[in-house]
Amino acid sequence: MKTTACPLDCYDACRIVIDENGMPKGDKTHPITRGYLCPNLNHYGEYPRIPAPRLHGREVSMDEALRALEKRLEESKPREVLYYRGSGNVALMQRSVEHFFAYYDAVGTSGSLCDGAGAAGIETGRGRNYVLSPQMIAHAEAVVVWGRNPHATHSHLLPFLNAKTLIVIDPVETELARKADLHIKIKPRGDLHLALLLSRFAIIEGSHDREWLEEHAGDVEEFYELTQSIRIKATLDAIDVSLGQIGDMLSLIQGKRTAILVGAGVQKYRNGAEVLRAIDAFGAVMGLFGKEGCGVSFLGDSSVGVDSPFRSIAKKVSKPTVDFSKYNCVFVQGANPLAQMPDSNRVRQSFSQAGFRVYFGLYENETSRASDLVIPAKNFLEKNDFRSSYGDYTLQEMRKIHQSDIGIGEYEVARRLCDTFGFPLLGEEEYLEHFRDQAIEREGVTYRSSIPDIPYSEGFEEGEFVFPDEVEARLEEREGFHLITPKHPKGLNSQFYRESAAFFHPDAGFEEGRRVRLSSPSGSVEMEVAWDGRLRKDCVLIYSGTPDVNVLTPAWLSYEGECAVYQEHTLKVETL
Repeated sequence: MKTTACPLDCYDACRIVIDENGMPKGDKTHPITRGYLCPNLNHYGEYPRIPAPRLHGREVSMDEALRALEKRLEESKPREVLYYRGSGNVALMQRSVEHFFAYYDAVGTSGSLCDGAGAAGIETGRGRNYVLSPQMIAHAEAVVVWGRNPHATHSHLLPFLNAKTLIVIDPVETELARKADLHIKIKPRGDLHLALLLSRFAIIEGSHDREWLEEHAGDVEEFYELTQSIRIKATLDAIDVSLGQIGDMLSLIQGKRTAILVGAGVQKYRNGAEVLRAIDAFGAVMGLFGKEGCGVSFLGDSSVGVDSPFRSIAKKVSKPTVDFSKYNCVFVQGANPLAQMPDSNRVRQSFSQAGFRVYFGLYENETSRASDLVIPAKNFLEKNDFRSSYGDYTLQEMRKIHQSDIGIGEYEVARRLCDTFGFPLLGEEEYLEHFRDQAIEREGVTYRSSIPDIPYSEGFEEGEFVFPDEVEARLEEREGFHLITPKHPKGLNSQFYRESAAFFHPDAGFEEGRRVRLSSPSGSVEMEVAWDGRLRKDCVLIYSGTPDVNVLTPAWLSYEGECAVYQEHTLKVETL
């Protein structure tokens, strides 16, 4: 049997065994996968791929498609060419295409459609964003799941949460929340203030870790003064949390090895970096860093500890707000900006005005259908690659399993373009060997070799943890429904299954099956109502990947981290 790793953009990067029939199975010997694969991967082969290249709607050969791309690049000035790659966790050889565009001197993108705000907040306080691996979480006695739904986004983590004190902070009563010792059904946008109040009361009650703070965080007194600027009763009323719930949470984690697992939803706002800094600060007050089974874990950086041999683009524009109309050629790789970028009406208009639009990927979507040139890619079983993870520290080789006449691999595209334009590119095996040299094997699993066994056990890059010294403490009351945009358990953004409805609590005032108009300052859409009793009555849940959901979201950047802010607007809802 042959082994490889999952290519999908999620926490796990699962280890896969290909059986005698060529079917992917979970590797039972792997410490995280444990023989189980998610529904998306189990049905991976059922989703139809783009069968052949297309040029202006006409099927062409791969050679003709690449010659059309080369001709457009030869006729364009480099700064008129935009390279737009998906911002998720992707296999490492996919960056070989950027290597070509970097030598070509094209424009690239910076920032994130996902986690950039939260990552910026973490890096300000800790210096580097290390994640807690499932093996680390296994040593925890208490786990706080804050705005995160492992059943949908990180199912392989679930066995590591068994037999632990469990606290869930989420405006949705998730499956994990039903099993929790405490569920705080917080009002959206309240996470920053809850974190500050938790720190304040932990210090008041003396449950903070004085010894750790004296050694690793000298300005805790100034941070405590900052938390005192929060008006307790008014804030609790505004975020719909009781003083008793704060006391219960502190009591449940007191004296226990505690891991706080934070999801992307809490930072989909302009002040998203502040939110993660405040949650991180609570973790520091409790002394949770640098200890086994403890810490605050957000989406990890899959590039940490990996030295990429590929050249990076120098000039970049912000990914969430890029204007495609400014470019004579737009090359989109492994992404669907017409569905996933915020302010879809603006995005679609600007994309339609780009000079020549190229889509390079596996599946049909809004972007491929609007492109002049479509180049189908190889799937993960048809090429050689390496895969890191943002849920653990594995670094796994993805060996070519099948031969296929459909599509072309990323390295093959880079090879062709570099040869045509005379740019340097090493042989494929040299790059694979470069990644092999960075992996270390432990009990049959390969990991990034430069990652500490216990993150922050040697302290922080700045010498100590840096607490926030100011926050925007004002909580304004907003009219309308709070928009929540989580991932669907059977989909992955705009890949695979895509929901079409808008979900409301049955008592929110809208009849199930009726169509409603949802409006924000960015635009309006019509959707069918579906009921979900897990929600708060003041929320509307629209899954990421739902067609037209991003008509409602603004083309704004977070204050830090160049991140999209999908949940910044509240929505007006009218029955049709």
